Amino acid sequence: MQVVIFAPSNVHALELAGLTDVFAEANARTAESFYDVMIVAEEDCAIRCGSGVRVLPDSTYVKILTGPDTLLVAGSVGVPNEPGAAVIDWLTQMAPQTRRYGSVCTGAFLLGSAGLLCGRHVATHWQYAPLLAERFPAARVDGTRVFIRDGPMITSAGSSAAIDLGLSLVEEDLGREVALYVARRLVVFLKRPGDQSQFSVHLAAQAIDRSRLYNIQQYILNHPAADLSITTLAKIAAMSARNFTRAFSQEVGIPPSDYVDLTRIDVARFLMGGSRLSIAAIAEKSGFRSARAMRRAFLAHVGVTPSDYRDRFRTSGDGTRPGLSDNR
Repeated sequence: MQVVIFAPSNVHALELAGLTDVFAEANARTAESFYDVMIVAEEDCAIRCGSGVRVLPDSTYVKILTGPDTLLVAGSVGVPNEPGAAVIDWLTQMAPQTRRYGSVCTGAFLLGSAGLLCGRHVATHWQYAPLLAERFPAARVDGTRVFIRDGPMITSAGSSAAIDLGLSLVEEDLGREVALYVARRLVVFLKRPGDQSQFSVHLAAQAIDRSRLYNIQQYILNHPAADLSITTLAKIAAMSARNFTRAFSQEVGIPPSDYVDLTRIDVARFLMGGSRLSIAAIAEKSGFRSARAMRRAFLAHVGVTPSDYRDRFRTSGDGTRPGLSDNR
């Protein structure tokens, strides 16, 4: 199965490495060269990535005369420079000949220039989503999703999301067990579903690590099963409940109750990915009052039930077989 990855100028090295490593590990698992991966570029010479790493492409794009099975466009560090008109024409003509095509991060700008985003639901890095939407108003741009599949097109957020996109393609081609094996080989914490948010509550917390509320955030993370009511957290912060709620929402960007739920969901995800605990036991350890309460939180913030979420990362060899008593 031929996979062609177009690398623009100033390409993000991690996106090329993430995609090629996913496909290479899948080939190793199947003991055959299921994927024939080629990196192509505008010119037949070494590409200088945004980080300074140099990559030698396998070919120039003009040598790809017929549509590969899969065509992907990697992103640049920042908004990519507009390539030559011939590249855009090639993308316009080549994409309809493929079974599927797509982009990572700001590679979506090149798809847009090729007229491939019109009417499509598109993911990109959150930082560049507003500009992408402005340049291509006919696209439905989403800066929150890890990746989005819309018909034959699949697009993803930035950098490490290339791995998630690649894993989703491997799962489509070779099944869940192979995709999960690859994720574990690459020491990816979880093979994230596309509808998971780009934003981790704990990554977001780092942006305000000098805030007076930082200690509260750390307390929530370190004590997910404790009483984390507004009243309790306000007392720890030595603030009134009303002032605490206002200050937290303003500085963190979400209400404290939502932050508590998202933290507990993160803890639950970790336990689902690395333990054989039942759903009920995970709910207790992650701070939800019951499996039913955790289910409501997952549906509200993740869009799937805990059991459905766990099933995405489980193989028959995991030994995790939740039964009816798990309160799905």
